[in-house]
Amino acid sequence: MNQALRSLRLKLSAVRNAEVAKRPLILQLGKTADRKVLSALMRQRAVRQVSDDYPEQLRELFAIEHPKLVYQPDFEASFQDYLRSQSGKKDLMEQGNWVYYPWLSTLVHLLPERDFQRVRTARNRHLITEVEQKLYYDAVVGIAGLSVGNSVILAIVLQGGAKRIRLADFDRLALSNLNRIRAGVESLGLEKVLMTARQIYALNPYASLELYGEGLTEKNIKDFFSAKPKLTLLIDELDNIAMKYLIREHARKNHLPVIMGADNGDNVVVDIERYDLNSKTPFFHGRLGRVNYQMLKNLDKFGIGRTITRHIGPENVTERMQQSLLDMGRGIVSWPQLGGAALLNGSALAYCARKIATAQPVEKKRSLISLDAALDPQYTGNAAKRRRRRIVKDFKKLFGL
Repeated sequence: MNQALRSLRLKLSAVRNAEVAKRPLILQLGKTADRKVLSALMRQRAVRQVSDDYPEQLRELFAIEHPKLVYQPDFEASFQDYLRSQSGKKDLMEQGNWVYYPWLSTLVHLLPERDFQRVRTARNRHLITEVEQKLYYDAVVGIAGLSVGNSVILAIVLQGGAKRIRLADFDRLALSNLNRIRAGVESLGLEKVLMTARQIYALNPYASLELYGEGLTEKNIKDFFSAKPKLTLLIDELDNIAMKYLIREHARKNHLPVIMGADNGDNVVVDIERYDLNSKTPFFHGRLGRVNYQMLKNLDKFGIGRTITRHIGPENVTERMQQSLLDMGRGIVSWPQLGGAALLNGSALAYCARKIATAQPVEKKRSLISLDAALDPQYTGNAAKRRRRRIVKDFKKLFGL
């Protein structure tokens, strides 16, 4: 290797391994100490991009507070009067917060948290009432598994839910994940908890996140459930069937609801277990029979596949998914998943999380969300039904179900 290439490799390695803050820095320029911090960042050329549309955010806030003026011809004049009054109290640069994202080298001028949340969720009204929105935002959500789970938690935050979140995943983003995880190639190799945290902070810099980069383990699962503030609900998107069992043990002890979404081709299977309402709720709705943690931990790959199939229900597994499960280890390396199904999962579980957090009725067991049933014109035909019954019968026989 020539000297120039060696030197370049060392420089790239130094940048790649440099410690980058895990959360944004929030500054108030009315404070001398914060002005000094920002001045230092500017001297270091750490700020490469500035976003400051604060007057426009004030315009939206003014409109929300005075909805009857919005469609009046003198709205603009009224807003300009308001803007001058605000500027007269304090320079706009000293108002609100300046949020510095170190991984983006970007500085953003934003409204204070309360006003930020009001404007960001203004289009939710009346689909979500003010009381519901506050309950949703105040919910403390734990999520284990950030493949499909990434879509779920982003859908929750996008709707203005869950300021406080615990994220658990041991994995890093890989190129083969990019067919279903909403991330870009610039995040390849990044811990999924850190990648997801950055996405959440981009939506809500006021979020309060706890990251479990080692994933859920026998050692940390108690802390994950019992740490303050108390969880409102747990979202289970793990692949590890034994750890899923431990999740339910701790959810039962802590009287917490568990929601889970499983991809099934283009479709989704949603499971809801309300240990907050009934501590005797059977794990996995009793679909796995009499099992325990050690039994599930000792399963081989075929046993895991059979157990997951039993839980989803062979009658619910799509034909192409059945073909894929049978081809694992021969023609493909893992079970297939689609980005559309991950996003559908995200929407479905965000709906369930909102209903639970706001004490509204929601299904207590299982729901099947099938795009095939809704949109495939041949799905309900007699020939298609007979074909599915035959395939399911063969599939159950093969797996010994």
